Amino acid sequence: MKLFEELEARGLIAQCTNKEKVSNLINNGKINFYIGFDPTADSLHVGHLLQMVILQRLQKAGHRPVILFGGGTGLIGDPSGKTDMRKMLDATRIDYNISRFKGQMSSFVDFSEGKACVVNNADWLKDLNYIQFLRDVGVHFSVNRMLAAECYKSRLETGLTFFELNYMIMQSYDFYVLNKNYSCILQLGGDDQWSNIIGGVELVRRKAHKEVFGMTFTLLTKSDGKKMGKTESGAIWLDEEKTSVYDFYQYWRNVGDDDVIKCLKMLTLIPLERIRGLSELEGEQLNEAKDTLAFELTRMVHGEEKARLARNTSLDLFGSDINAENMPSVDIFESDFDNGKISILDLLVKSKLTSSKSEGRRLIEQNGLELGTQGSKVLTKVLDISKSLGFEDFSSGFIILKKGKKMYKKIKLLN
Repeated sequence: MKLFEELEARGLIAQCTNKEKVSNLINNGKINFYIGFDPTADSLHVGHLLQMVILQRLQKAGHRPVILFGGGTGLIGDPSGKTDMRKMLDATRIDYNISRFKGQMSSFVDFSEGKACVVNNADWLKDLNYIQFLRDVGVHFSVNRMLAAECYKSRLETGLTFFELNYMIMQSYDFYVLNKNYSCILQLGGDDQWSNIIGGVELVRRKAHKEVFGMTFTLLTKSDGKKMGKTESGAIWLDEEKTSVYDFYQYWRNVGDDDVIKCLKMLTLIPLERIRGLSELEGEQLNEAKDTLAFELTRMVHGEEKARLARNTSLDLFGSDINAENMPSVDIFESDFDNGKISILDLLVKSKLTSSKSEGRRLIEQNGLELGTQGSKVLTKVLDISKSLGFEDFSSGFIILKKGKKMYKKIKLLN
């Protein structure tokens, strides 16, 4: 099966500006293509995984990825999918975020000489002459068409600033520059970027009189329509300091039955034939597919050794005894205590098992929290929302909190 057809079979392709020509380029050409990443955080997250796997697939097929970091556009922020304006970041923070992104991408992209190119649109956006930019670029954009685009239309009721309205023009200009200076002829992105990509394709046609192309991917959503990679505690990050390897593994191990096969198709390189076999599993047997998904994605992001450790930890925790050796841990300090006590609700928030005390109250009221100490064979239910622990409760070394059926945290008191 050729690459474009495989991408289709995996449910990855949403829209193309010219399907016949794009499929021919992907199947038969050796092209320069690009995907943009706005560095609005200091880590990539699960929402970026799909783009990274696409980068990897096309590079393995002989195409050259141009990875665009939005050092310029990131100063504005893409309004797509947002109900209000993003918090504005300064250039220093954006440069730091870019350095973090590239390190994480190296697990997916071969950055050896000539294999890939990394660029920053701040290099051509930050020093533009505003009047000249309006005359050379702005003249090619219809405000009526821009406001009809989905990325802007959804914001008209809540408020869209002129500041954000510039985002599409700047991203379109990126395609023009990358075509001119790096011979990029294809832009890729999530389907929420379709309007921005079309803007770039049209700008290159009008200014450079060249034909370039755009292709978008299906957004990674759960069966209920919500975005994949979000939990009650926030995003699932690729940085293990923000989301532990174990928690990353467990997120995928716990995906819904209706989502596991879709995730295997879209996010892994596992052959479709093997995935078809996994799709025939039912009931408890479907856990094999979930374990395969969790291990494969953890391996891709964190390496095989850490993936095996996360899998073994998961198996240990759900066995007859509690093995805390590789359990995700959180450190607390005497300064976290008040008169020698710390409330169970504060512990839940500090361990990030809940995002707030009110969520912690609900967890306890619903009998969803268990507590134990080092060496525990079993954990006991926490039934009192006013429960507090003292220094003596940590005398054995640490305590264990268990949320629901599968989420554990080891909490150590440091002097």
